[in-house]
Amino acid sequence: MFDSVKNFFKEKFGKKSNGNAAAKAEAKRDATAAHLPEHGPIDEQGREVLLSIKNVDITFGKGDKAVKAVKNATFDIYKGETFSLVGESGSGKTTIGRAVIRVNPCSAGEILYKGVRISGKIPHSLDREVIRNVQMVFQDPAASLNERATVEYIVSEGLYNFHLYKDNADRAKKVETIIEEVGLLPEHLTRYPHEFSGGQRQRIGLARAMVMDPELVVADEPISALDVSIRAQVLNLLKKFQREKGITYLFIAHDLSIVRFISDRIGVIYKGNIVEIAEAEELFNFPMHPYTHSLISAIPIPDPKLEKHKVLYTYDPSIHDYSEDQPELVDIGHNHFVYGNKKEIEQYKALREKDEPIKTIKVVKPGSDPAKRAKKEEKKETPVSNETILDAPVHDTGSTWYAVLSFFLPLLGLIAFPIFKAKHYYKNYKACKKGTIIGWIVIGAIIVIFGLLLLSTLISC
Repeated sequence: MFDSVKNFFKEKFGKKSNGNAAAKAEAKRDATAAHLPEHGPIDEQGREVLLSIKNVDITFGKGDKAVKAVKNATFDIYKGETFSLVGESGSGKTTIGRAVIRVNPCSAGEILYKGVRISGKIPHSLDREVIRNVQMVFQDPAASLNERATVEYIVSEGLYNFHLYKDNADRAKKVETIIEEVGLLPEHLTRYPHEFSGGQRQRIGLARAMVMDPELVVADEPISALDVSIRAQVLNLLKKFQREKGITYLFIAHDLSIVRFISDRIGVIYKGNIVEIAEAEELFNFPMHPYTHSLISAIPIPDPKLEKHKVLYTYDPSIHDYSEDQPELVDIGHNHFVYGNKKEIEQYKALREKDEPIKTIKVVKPGSDPAKRAKKEEKKETPVSNETILDAPVHDTGSTWYAVLSFFLPLLGLIAFPIFKAKHYYKNYKACKKGTIIGWIVIGAIIVIFGLLLLSTLISC
C-alpha cells in the first residue's frame, strides 16, 4: 500500500517538476536566442551604424489631449562615438532616450539597433538582448537606486538576471573590479545608497550599467545634478570607458559647454524637432539654425566683466514662414544637417560655402552706439568670437604687475603690449598698454617741469 501511494505522488509531482524544468530550459533557450548581428550596417563613408532612428514620432495622450513630444526625429549613431542630444527642458531629449530603451513607445517611425527593429512589439528574446546591450545612466542618482538594497546587489542585479557569471566568486570579482574602476572601494559594497554623496551615487549607477558590458549607453543628463568639480570626474570616467571598451554613448544634455568637451557629433532639438546635426567643432564654428545660435550665445563666459556686457541672442520661431514651403532636415555639406525650407537651406549653404566662422558671442560696453560697436568689432579691440573667449590662454590674467612694470619701464612695456596682442593675451595687453601710456605721460611731465625750472634759472642769472 505504501509503495502504491509513493508511486502516485512520484508520478504526479515528478511530472510537474519535469514540466517546470522543461519550461525553464525552453525559456533559457529563448532568452539566449541570437537576433542581433555581430555588426551593424555600414554607411557610405565606411562607418558602422549602431543605432538608427527613422522618422520617429512619440505622442502622449489620446484625442484632443494628445501631445506630440517628438516629431519626425531622424538621425544615426555610429559605433564608438558620442552623439549628444541638446535642447532646452521639455524639448523631447529624454523622451527619445527612453524610446531607445523601449520605455516610451513610438507612435510612428521605427528604431533600429544594428539594423534590427527594436521599436514596437518584438519577441521576448530580442527584448532581452536589447536590455543586455543597451544600458542607461539616469539623471537623478538618488531616485535611480534602490534605497533598500546594498551596492553589491544593485550592481549585481543585471548579472543575476542574465546569468553573466560562472559562479559566485566570478560574480563577486566582476562587481569588485567595476566598483574600483569607477573610483569606489570594495568595502563600499556592503553599504546602502543613502550613505553616499551625489557624485558617489552616480558612480554606482555608472558601475551598474558598465558591469553588463553594453555596446550602447544612454546617458540622460548624468552630470546635471552634480557639483562642477564632480562633473569633470564623471565625464572623464565616461571617456575612459569609451576608450577602453569601445562603448557608444547617446549623451543627453542642455549645457552646450559640457557637450563640446565630450561629443563627436551633436544634435540640436527644439520642441520635438531635430533642427541641426553636425560634428562638435563644426557646430560651434558654423551654427546655422537660429535656435543653435541662441544656445551657443547663452554659454557663460568665464570672465565676470565680459559676461556682464554680453549680448544674448533670443530665438523667435515666428521668423520662419512654413505656410507653403515645408521644412525638412537637409545636408548642407560637411556632414552638417539643418532643418529648414528650400529658401532657408539655400541661405545656409551660401553661408557655409564662405567657410568663415560665425561669431555667436558678442560683448559690448554699456552706452556705446551701434556704429562705435561695429568699429570696435572690426578693430578686434574686444574679443567677440566664441573661439577667443572660450579658448582664452590660461596665463592671460591681466595682472596689475604688468601695468606697474610697464609704468616704471615704459620702453619695455612698449615692446611687450604688441606681443601680447599678437598672441591673443588681451588682458595682459591692456594692462601693459595702460602702464606704458601712463609711464610716458609721467616722463613727459617730468621733462617739461625740468625744462621750465632750467629756463627760469637761466633767466634769473
